Formats: sequence, structure tokens, C-alpha cells
Amino acid sequence: MKKISLAILFIFSILCSSAQRSKEFSIAFLNTGSAYPFSQFGKLLSGIEHPGIEIGYGFNWKTKSKHDWFQEIKLCYFYHRFVQHGIPLYTDIGYRYKFSNALSAQVALGAGYMQSIAATAKLKLSDNGEYKNDKGIGRSQALAAANFSIGYTLHPSAKKSVKVFITYQQFLQTPFVKAYVPILPYNSMMIGCSIPLNSRKK
Repeated sequence: MKKISLAILFIFSILCSSAQRSKEFSIAFLNTGSAYPFSQFGKLLSGIEHPGIEIGYGFNWKTKSKHDWFQEIKLCYFYHRFVQHGIPLYTDIGYRYKFSNALSAQVALGAGYMQSIAATAKLKLSDNGEYKNDKGIGRSQALAAANFSIGYTLHPSAKKSVKVFITYQQFLQTPFVKAYVPILPYNSMMIGCSIPLNSRKK
């Protein structure tokens, strides 16, 4: 039931996006650490903890000269060494403030689905007393996210121009282990770029 509900949410988001004028595609490389918010901020900048990549599709619901209300649909992969391969699929809704034609900042809240695949062997004792592989395709998880981003458009006067951005994101994975770790928090630092899919309004 949870998978069906999330599938309906994403299909609805994509259908709604077809009516929006401003759309973009994004790609970002990320470094992730399992910790409380901001507690490993320095480590995310100084060394690779758990690497990953994220692609996104975004569109504006409302656009003004200084403000945007937007939505993004994102697919991500990250590797948490010795723990899991994480594949989140989620959407977020946010607010963007444009300091100038080039510089902007935004905040967003999101939720979605995550497939968690164990990064180590998972064995199960069979009826004949032998251990067999029980890794399977992983576990279905829920995800909640909050992020803050700063972006800079390289050529703001052009009809289409690449925007580079850096994003800090906190997300929660649940239920990780129901018995003793029901919620697993992650910090992520992302560096990437976005490319408009249609001409920007002058």
C-alpha cells in the first residue's frame, strides 16, 4: 500500500509539471554521513564519507521577480560502507529567493520512498541446518528530507544557462531497524549543476 501511494504521488507530480513553464534537469554528487543535523558538517567537506549521485527534475509552481515556489522530483544512490546501498526516490517542495539574476538561495521539505539493500552478506539458517543467502532485493523504507541550497547562474543574461549549486540536506530513513534504530539520520553535502529545459523568461 505504501509503494502504491508513493507511485500515485510521483505520477501526479509529473503530470502537474507538464503545465509549468520553467523546468530544469539537475545532477549532483554527494557526500553523506550518518549523524544528527550539523554534527558532521566539517567531515562532509574535508573527506569522502559515503559517496553518491543524485539526478532531479524541477519545475516552478509560481514565479515572481524575486521569488519562486518550486517542486523537485529526485532519484538518488548512495553507499554507506558496511551498512547499505540506499536508493531514495522522493519529491520536495520549496521556496527560492533571488538576490540577483545570478545568485539565489532556497529551502525545501520533502518525503518519499527509499530502497535499502544490505552492503554485507545476509544469511538465513535453512531447515537442513545450512546457511543460505537471504539478501534479496532489500527493504522498503520511508524517507523525510529538509535541505538548504545556494545557487549561482553562470550566464544570467542568456536564454538558457547552467546553474551551479551547493546543498546541505538532512534526511531521515525509517524504520531502519524496528527493534533498536527506528530512525536513521543522515547529513548530505551536494555539489552539482542544473540545466534549464526551456528558455527562461526575460
